[in-house]
Amino acid sequence: MRARLCLIGASVLMLSGCGEDTKPAGVAVPSPGVVELPASMASGACELLDYSSVEQKIGVRFDVSAASQLRKTQTCVLRTEAANHPDLALSVTDISVDASAFKTDLVPRGGQSVSGLGKAAYRLIAAPADEHGAAVEIGWLASDGRVVSLRYTLAAGQDKGAAEEFAGKLVTLAKEIDTSRR
Repeated sequence: MRARLCLIGASVLMLSGCGEDTKPAGVAVPSPGVVELPASMASGACELLDYSSVEQKIGVRFDVSAASQLRKTQTCVLRTEAANHPDLALSVTDISVDASAFKTDLVPRGGQSVSGLGKAAYRLIAAPADEHGAAVEIGWLASDGRVVSLRYTLAAGQDKGAAEEFAGKLVTLAKEIDTSRR
């Protein structure tokens, strides 16, 4: 029996070596596609943002979102996969404060008043740092009583002048954020 199996095995080997080169046909395997998940998948304050709306308002395309929550404050950060900056950070805090207290206690030194946004609002330009450019912060007391902050940090090498030019775009985006959805 053992000799017969060896003979059959040798015959199969000889047959496979005869004739044309019979390499197995390659199976076309499609490359995996990139699936872009919406910013809201990060949950929290990211539910108030989506990549295409942000891009339409400020002209910057983000593709990564991350959210966190600490006590009554929810945050969301958008950035690109390719670089840490620019980035866009949104924070929403559930506190009870009126417009007067907001202006007195929550507007940072150097904050300038912004009209047409919530019950009260400010705009602040921050100086660049070693790892990033200047930043623009828009803060406001939303009509639902929440305190909201939207901060755009420019890429390294961008100065306060670039941030000043960008501020109007950020105010436009801020006016579109509906905190009552959260």
